[in-house]
Amino acid sequence: MSLSWRNRISAFLSPHRVELVCLQRHVKPGQAERQVAACERADERTPWGAALVQLKRMLPTGTGADIHILLSNHFVRYAVIPPQSKIETPAELQAYAAFQIREIYGERAAEWELSISSWDPATGAVCAAIERGFLRELEELAASQRMKLKYVEPYFTSVFDHWHGRFDNGRAWFALVETGRLCLALLEGGAWLRILNQRILDDVEEELLVALEREALLFSTPAGTSGQVCLFAPEHPGLTLPEASGWQVVPLEDESRPPPIHYPFNLQ
Repeated sequence: MSLSWRNRISAFLSPHRVELVCLQRHVKPGQAERQVAACERADERTPWGAALVQLKRMLPTGTGADIHILLSNHFVRYAVIPPQSKIETPAELQAYAAFQIREIYGERAAEWELSISSWDPATGAVCAAIERGFLRELEELAASQRMKLKYVEPYFTSVFDHWHGRFDNGRAWFALVETGRLCLALLEGGAWLRILNQRILDDVEEELLVALEREALLFSTPAGTSGQVCLFAPEHPGLTLPEASGWQVVPLEDESRPPPIHYPFNLQ
């Protein structure tokens, strides 16, 4: 049987909840079945453990379905890989990315699996890192349920890829807000300059504004004159910034390009 005719399951995993979307063949995407369940308190040693347990409870067994995992940014680390004209082979690129990740995160990065975006010696790339043990557990869970794990995708890079046409060749700020987490990136001329991935401790609007102002200063942009930030925040509808701040929020989602059905919903 062709893989394109398999039943498909997409799961969004975060420390707080798991969302499961089941799409049977011959069923339209808008008719997909969605399940949402809260996770139990996470173990500090394995912050993804509670999400994994909840996913196992929710998955149907013996379906032979393809499964796609979308990971909350709580479970992913990001780094910009600077341009390097001397990189000539995939092995050299992997070693260069591993070095950059180690410089930022230290020796713990040795336990992470790296995924690198399309590489351009003139503009560099972005690298996502996920704990190798977490990936192994996901693979074993899929196999135990007789499913085919198609791919594991970081939420931040998935959102960027989905709306990449919205970013022009000038300077562009891009923010993704989810429960308890902010990812903020700066791009210029199609190249990644900076990625910030931090916890949200209290007020979403205030912490987004503080992060924008701080990052803008790092790149010699005067506070209050920084322009637009492209935002995707389905769990925080209506999120705006004060007019006096000089920042204008531009939602990525619109009728011409809605989010995929497996993205997390607004549960407020």
